[in-house]
Amino acid sequence: MVPMNPPLEPFEALQDSVLGEIAARGGVRQYPANTILITENDSSDSLYIILSGRVKVYAANAAGKEVILNTLGAGEYVGELALDGGARSASVMTLEPTRCAVVSGVNLREFIVAHPDFAQHLILKLIARLRRLTGSVKSLALEDVYSRVVGLLQVMSEPVGEHRVVGRRLTQQEIAEHVGASREMVSRIFKDLVIGGYLQVQSGHITILRKPPAAW
Repeated sequence: MVPMNPPLEPFEALQDSVLGEIAARGGVRQYPANTILITENDSSDSLYIILSGRVKVYAANAAGKEVILNTLGAGEYVGELALDGGARSASVMTLEPTRCAVVSGVNLREFIVAHPDFAQHLILKLIARLRRLTGSVKSLALEDVYSRVVGLLQVMSEPVGEHRVVGRRLTQQEIAEHVGASREMVSRIFKDLVIGGYLQVQSGHITILRKPPAAW
């Protein structure tokens, strides 16, 4: 799966008051960067509310090759699919020091019953995930690597003056994991776009100087 949608959910993050209520039903824990919170195929059912920091949701094969399915930040949550009692569908790792409220499946189910607004938020999140996965399948089936790279840069960047700027530092390896390609292929695409005057890359910070061509 190759996510070509924005890394954050397209609806508002949980309000601080709701976060506080959920956190009160679980323990708040601090994790260093590169800590695995959830392992694919695990049977745990805890929900992780991200209070600060950032995590990546990813899948990997036996050879260690990864594809990033999503990145999430403060005010968002991960692990909700375990509510059905099934195994974890993906792994989750912190990208930086991260503080989470960890809520057990039992407490989460009780909270959902008592808070219909949170249930609605959860439904919207699951709908957004389905749409993201649909877009991923379409992108993988119908677009080449160049188009996926350009599309990812477009959705992860914002207008700044006359250009578009990717707000956070991205390595070519991370981009490759987002679009389901090799780092070498991404490197060749970046080299051509920089030489052509379409991109500027400084210390991992990417600026789109002008709209890249439709095809490479």
